[in-house]
Amino acid sequence: MTILIAYDGSDDAKAAIAFAGEIMRGESAVVLTVWERMAMTTARASVGLMMTVDQLGQEDKAIEEAMVELAQRGANLARDAGLDAIPRCDVDSLAVWSTIVDVANEIDAKLIVTGTRGLGGVRSLLLGSTSDRVLHHARRPVMVVPAPEIST
Repeated sequence: MTILIAYDGSDDAKAAIAFAGEIMRGESAVVLTVWERMAMTTARASVGLMMTVDQLGQEDKAIEEAMVELAQRGANLARDAGLDAIPRCDVDSLAVWSTIVDVANEIDAKLIVTGTRGLGGVRSLLLGSTSDRVLHHARRPVMVVPAPEIST
């Protein structure tokens, strides 16, 4: 069985990896980090920020490098949790949730694992959470794992 784990570095994503490892130890996993090109981010922003195309290319390269590293850290966490994990980093095609669903279809994942909330911030509040969208659009099982409660 191959599982797809969505990973953005958030506490919820880390909890999802830990829980998946706990209940599916030894299974194959693809740890997916999805990133958004600066041009798309800028186009979606309503604050009127403008960058030159050259700056956008430099920003995209830096972001991609950071996201590849993030995916690798997620795969390392998954291996530490007992999964046979490999990293994968994809640029979003339309939205993060749709890229997760598309990759799950491409690799024929038997299960998609995601945290409850990621690092989406205000955009997530306005558009609905990624995990909610994955849950409602995937044509395969989805396990949504909340972050552990922090005791105060």
